[in-house]
Amino acid sequence: MSFLRDLFGPSRREIWQQFADAVGGRMVEGGFWNGSDRVEATHGQWKVTLDTFVVSTGKSAIPFTRMRAPYVNPDNFRFTIYRKSIFSDLGKWFGMQDIETGDRSFDEAYIVKSNDEAKVRRLLAAPRLRYLIRLQPEIQFSVKDDENNFWTGRNFPTGVDELYFQVAGTITDMDRLKQLYDLFSETLDELCKMGSAYEDDPGVKV
Repeated sequence: MSFLRDLFGPSRREIWQQFADAVGGRMVEGGFWNGSDRVEATHGQWKVTLDTFVVSTGKSAIPFTRMRAPYVNPDNFRFTIYRKSIFSDLGKWFGMQDIETGDRSFDEAYIVKSNDEAKVRRLLAAPRLRYLIRLQPEIQFSVKDDENNFWTGRNFPTGVDELYFQVAGTITDMDRLKQLYDLFSETLDELCKMGSAYEDDPGVKV
């Protein structure tokens, strides 16, 4: 085992355990009934969960890393942020509206969509939040309505939504995991300042 560790480096489970220790969370081992391994941590009253899931394409299975944090969303504010690609302009032809934040370098690199243009601009006016987004080499970051969620098999209560990140592959970079946790913490704090989140525990499990 030590030979393999020397050859390939620490395993994903080891790195995630180190991440859990670093953020004061806990590692929960997966199994047949409770899915994949996950890290459960908190920021204030909010619970932040890191885990993986697999999407089958028929001939292959693609692993994804995701981070989630349910919270009370009093004003139904939602957004989606992802890096621009060769397909971004094509998306606009199908009605996707790209909101500009006023930060030219950020707007050149990312697509921002929201149901409230003024609020998403206010959210992304926070320099540290934009900085933490930029640290992620790949990102799909959004607020999701958790109704009819395929992966959980249940709905959240009315008024509870989910801050959500996912990316293809398994993240095993400790710095990136900590930066992702910081991104969630910073976003939840900013949403709370804006009146678009409550500090209360939403009282749901992910």
